[in-house]
Amino acid sequence: MPSDTQRVFLTGASGGMGRAGLEALLAGPERREVVALVPPTENDQRIMAPYLRRGVRVIWGDLTHYADVLAGVSGADYVLHVGGLVSPLADAQPKRTLEVNVGAARNIVRAIQAQPEPERVRLVYIGTIAQTGHRPAPIHWGRVGDPIKLSTFDTYALSKTIAERLIVDSGLRHWVSLRQTGIARMAASTRLDPILFHTPLADVLEWVTPRDSGRLLANVCAPTVPPDFWGRIYNIGGGQPNRLTNVELFERTLRATGLRHPRRALDPRWFALRNFHGHWFSDSDRLEALVPFRTQTLDEYLAEQAPLVPWYIRLGSAFPQLVRRRLERVARGPGGTLHWLAHGDEARIAAYFGSREAWGAIRGWEAWEAVRPTSTPSQLDHGYDEQLPREAISLTDVQAAARFRGGQCLSTDMPRGDWRALLRWQCHAGHEFTASLNLILMGGHWCPTCLADPASYPQLAQHSAFFRQVWRPAPDRP
Repeated sequence: MPSDTQRVFLTGASGGMGRAGLEALLAGPERREVVALVPPTENDQRIMAPYLRRGVRVIWGDLTHYADVLAGVSGADYVLHVGGLVSPLADAQPKRTLEVNVGAARNIVRAIQAQPEPERVRLVYIGTIAQTGHRPAPIHWGRVGDPIKLSTFDTYALSKTIAERLIVDSGLRHWVSLRQTGIARMAASTRLDPILFHTPLADVLEWVTPRDSGRLLANVCAPTVPPDFWGRIYNIGGGQPNRLTNVELFERTLRATGLRHPRRALDPRWFALRNFHGHWFSDSDRLEALVPFRTQTLDEYLAEQAPLVPWYIRLGSAFPQLVRRRLERVARGPGGTLHWLAHGDEARIAAYFGSREAWGAIRGWEAWEAVRPTSTPSQLDHGYDEQLPREAISLTDVQAAARFRGGQCLSTDMPRGDWRALLRWQCHAGHEFTASLNLILMGGHWCPTCLADPASYPQLAQHSAFFRQVWRPAPDRP
């Protein structure tokens, strides 16, 4: 391989974001050797066949097998870690999700550390907005550093939170965690999953398109990326044009398939009231400024995809009742909101609606108040003076931030300006743990024991002013 050829190791290459990334990497002007780790399933082999013909080298293996990961990392200039189990599959296989997503992060860190010059390797880890949980108005604006808050039953978010912790506090010099938001797709023309109805209609999300997600993966490998980009966490978002409420998303997507009156095909009583995730980003423009990647709005993506919608979907869209029956079958299927109600899954009813009575109080569209939350960004208090340069943050500042989180910093000294150094902490419940300032102040993490247990959140909110900001936005919370 010529010395000026860049070697990129990509995981998750057969998935949606991974394939978009492959296209962008192969289309770039740089001389690149792309190596992908892909499971040897029949479907993955079918997906990767065209890329093999385009020169991509594939390692048929498993993210949980260290030898497979090491083979991909060895000699790489960039490691783009996109792969893992995601929802809805992650919801059905919680144990496997933890094994894959956490095990993969651990193997990648270990493999980079095993390189002759680990500081030369640049690791790009794709996290998720699911880590910050349900953020309804008036706390529908968020940014990196806000509290980690996992939704009940969300093993995917738990696995990604643990994995991000491993990456941030790995000791590696060149890492970045990019928290992915929703990637747009023409869902109405593909196989639907009941997770569709786990999303509260009134909540919000800042979307990004597949093409722009792929461009981001390629652009972080460019030599123009500034040095201070590394060692930080960013939110991936499409910016102002892509900030929608969930009801706006459903309406626009269904209209793009040819359905003129989307609400005739939907019923508000099919949708959860809480316990999902998503917010608009007050800081997503920061990533765009450092690594420009946005070229497409959600509306432009839908217009691009509309001609590709199969004829039978368009024909069905001429009859809203047919679409409605199709969607209702999904909501009534296993994992759907109506299935929980019909079969007495009280734990999920409580998590996603608050109570059966709260679900019963939902009315149809005639009672729907189309109130769009404010478009003026707001910020939560992170418990320290964020205007101070990093090197100016003192141990006194850190101790105050720990108290704001309901605990304390046990370390008696701190290398000033070193946000990578591991400090000792204690939460309100007495759990002791180590974590860097990168993880706590920049990432919004806290006690790994408490954060992994959403049932403990009411107690955490009583002690932590930091966490309380995201725990009591709605009147139905205790």
